[in-house]
Amino acid sequence: MSEVLTKIEIITRPIKFEQFKTELAKIGVSGITVSEVKGTGLQKSYVETYRGRNREMSLHDRMKIEIVVCEVPVQDVVDVARKFLSTGKPGDGKIFIYELANVVNIRTGKEGHDALKNEN
Repeated sequence: MSEVLTKIEIITRPIKFEQFKTELAKIGVSGITVSEVKGTGLQKSYVETYRGRNREMSLHDRMKIEIVVCEVPVQDVVDVARKFLSTGKPGDGKIFIYELANVVNIRTGKEGHDALKNEN
């Protein structure tokens, strides 16, 4: 296995996701995994009224986007994320980049780059 497999994990606001997903497709990213998550960072907490009581909330709704690439340059994904997910305000999120040892397709047993290809 000579190809470098890289996982890009993005934690961000959900508001700009659809546009981001469209731009990822334009650069050749065909598969992503998305989870709804909550998190806290440097942004301030906010007050929410729930059943007539005020509660201070420090966890914010966020989206976790996971992408594994081999052929698409990692920097292209980072550039698209920074361009389309940025609001310029605290809480825009973070991008984490990991090198992967391997990927195995459960159904076919294919590994590495071949495991990432969409086949029927």
